[in-house]
Amino acid sequence: MEPVVRPYAPTDLAAVYDICVRTADAGGDARGQYASDLLMGDVYAAPYVTLEPEHAHILDDGTGRAVGYVVGTADTPTFVRRYRAEWIPRVAGRYPPPADPPVTPEDVLLAVHHHPEGRLVPALAAYPAHLHIDLLPDWQGRGLGRRLMARFLAGLRAAGVPAVHLGMAAGNTGARRFYERLGFTEAPLPAGDPLLGPDRSTLYLVRSTAPLAP
Repeated sequence: MEPVVRPYAPTDLAAVYDICVRTADAGGDARGQYASDLLMGDVYAAPYVTLEPEHAHILDDGTGRAVGYVVGTADTPTFVRRYRAEWIPRVAGRYPPPADPPVTPEDVLLAVHHHPEGRLVPALAAYPAHLHIDLLPDWQGRGLGRRLMARFLAGLRAAGVPAVHLGMAAGNTGARRFYERLGFTEAPLPAGDPLLGPDRSTLYLVRSTAPLAP
C-alpha cells in the first residue's frame, strides 16, 4: 500500500498523541520522560486537531494508520485565545501549575500549557500562522514530510494567510536541514531575545505560504 496524505479524522487522535511523544525528544522518543506521556500531545498536538482540524493533515500508511501529521493554526493570536478559553478547561485537573520560575523540563512544558500567551511574539506578527510536523522514524527521509508541508501550506494560502513560523530545538540539526530545504529561514529576532532561551536553545524559522519549489 502506498502512503497518502489525508485530512485528520477524530479516530486519529490516539495515534497523534503517540506520534507526538515518540518524536518529542529532538526527534527521538520521549516516552517515560514526563509524569504523563500525554503531556507533549496535550500541548503540541491535540489542541490543534481539536480547535482547528481544517489545518490538520495525516500521513496515512495506506491502511488507515496514521504515521505522521502536520498540525497548526492560521492565526496564532486567535489560537491562543481559544487555547485559554476552550483547551485549558477541557484538560482541567490533568496538569498542576508549574514552579515559577520553571525548574524542570516538565515545569517548562506546564508553563507553556498554563501560559499560552507566551506563543504571542511581536517580532513574528508578520508570520501569523504556526505549525508542528512529526513523522515516525521509519517514515522519515522519504519525501513524505514534504508532501505534508505542501498540503498544509496550500490550506493556509486558501485561507488567505501570507506567512508561517515554527519553533524548534536548535540542536535538532536534522530537522533544521529539512525545514531549510523547504524554504524556511531563521526568524528576524534580535540577539538576546528571551524567546531564544538563555543558551539559544530555541530556534524560530519563518516562510511565506507560497508553494514549495519543485
